[in-house]
Amino acid sequence: MEPLSIIIALVALSAGGYGGYVYRKKQMAKDAQNADVKAEKLIQNAETKAKEIVLEARDEAVKIAENAKKEEKERREQISNSEKRVAQREEALDKKSDELDKKRDDIEKARTEIEQTKTDLREIRVKQQEALEKIAKLTKDEAKDKLMGMIEKDYKKDILTFIKKVEEETKEQADAKAREIISVAMQRVATDQTTESTVTAISLPNDEIKGRIIGREGRNIQALEKATGCDIVVDDTPETIVISGFDPVRRHVAKIALEKLIKDGRIHPARIEEAVEKAQEEMDKSIKEAGEKAVYEAGVAGLPSEMIKLLGRLKFRTSYAQNVLKHSVETSLLAGALATELGADVVIAKKAGLLHDIGKAVDQEIEGSHAVISRDICKKYGISEDVIHAVEAHHEDVPFKSIEAIIVQVSDAISASRPGARRDSLENYIKRLSELENIANSFDGVEKSFAISAGREVRILVRPEQIDDLKAVKLSRDIAKKIEDDLKYPGQIKVNVIRETRAIEYAK
Repeated sequence: MEPLSIIIALVALSAGGYGGYVYRKKQMAKDAQNADVKAEKLIQNAETKAKEIVLEARDEAVKIAENAKKEEKERREQISNSEKRVAQREEALDKKSDELDKKRDDIEKARTEIEQTKTDLREIRVKQQEALEKIAKLTKDEAKDKLMGMIEKDYKKDILTFIKKVEEETKEQADAKAREIISVAMQRVATDQTTESTVTAISLPNDEIKGRIIGREGRNIQALEKATGCDIVVDDTPETIVISGFDPVRRHVAKIALEKLIKDGRIHPARIEEAVEKAQEEMDKSIKEAGEKAVYEAGVAGLPSEMIKLLGRLKFRTSYAQNVLKHSVETSLLAGALATELGADVVIAKKAGLLHDIGKAVDQEIEGSHAVISRDICKKYGISEDVIHAVEAHHEDVPFKSIEAIIVQVSDAISASRPGARRDSLENYIKRLSELENIANSFDGVEKSFAISAGREVRILVRPEQIDDLKAVKLSRDIAKKIEDDLKYPGQIKVNVIRETRAIEYAK
């Protein structure tokens, strides 16, 4: 390239760059001017908004101040009204206090006047008495004694004659009325008397059943005697077996169980235990029904169910061969009849008559006389104190405090004294058997004991985990010695200690 061309190109390039520079400078000046204008506008807008915010804040402050003044005014008005009401109440209370003070003063004044009047009356009475004594020349006591002496002297014979006449008439009427009341009461509740026995006979369909009852090597009859505590007598009497035992409840359980076994035909130890358990359940139901029937017959209401069950147990208890439950119902009816004739409380008399021997249901389990046990049972179940007193006093263990207690004692004696109602021999026999079982049960390790064979044998079941074979031998000797020391009995008594261990497992 030629030098001239190069120079021209350089000059042209320099001129173009200068021109661009001048243009950019002008553009920057223009942009700066526009930015100043925008900044000024922004400042103006900010100042305007600030003024508006200040004005709004001032308005809000004014509103808040006005509301505060309004609330303060309302509160002042409320406080003023409350102060006015308090002042009015204080004024009313002051008026009432003044009125009460005035009434109190009036009452005190009237009381003083009354006391003064009483004092004046006493003084007047004393003056009158002194004046009378001065006139009669006798004191009050002397005049009284003199008057009574004159009356006694003039009418002593007539009074004594009248008193004697009244006493004789009253005695005659009382004796006649008493005989009438007792005869009417006895007539109302007259019942048949039956004598309990100590054996129960069961009829068999045929004599082949006897062998099945006895079982192989006697295991069935032994299991039955062990489960029931009764002696099963299988002899030559055709189609009959006998259950022997002094406890009628056990005999009845054994009878029911045997009847079930004979009807079912399956007789073996396991089945015997099941039948005895079912028989015991039936016996419990029978006891409850007997108690409910006795309560209904006696017309006594409001007894707890536990007491009704205890009454039902008396159906199987005898006292001198007299059924205790029938005796209790009879005593209740007699007591009600006597109470009606004598005007006593019939409800108390009847309830006490029904419950007076309830302790005999558990007297073999609890120490003490049956009257005391009966009293404690009545207290336990919330019976009234009047009934409790009549119950505990029916054998005169405590003094009589009410006519109902005397009525119950008389009714008990009337029921027990019927011809053929009681026999002493059976009561003593049962008592001896009970004592025999109690002696056996008093030793440790004894589970159950049964007096059988009319008291000639006591069968004792022991707990195998407490009594081993050697201890069983020693236990039989100890029981026999205690029986010899404590009891009086004819002949000899066999002490039979039985120890049985069972191992039970189930195949699944």
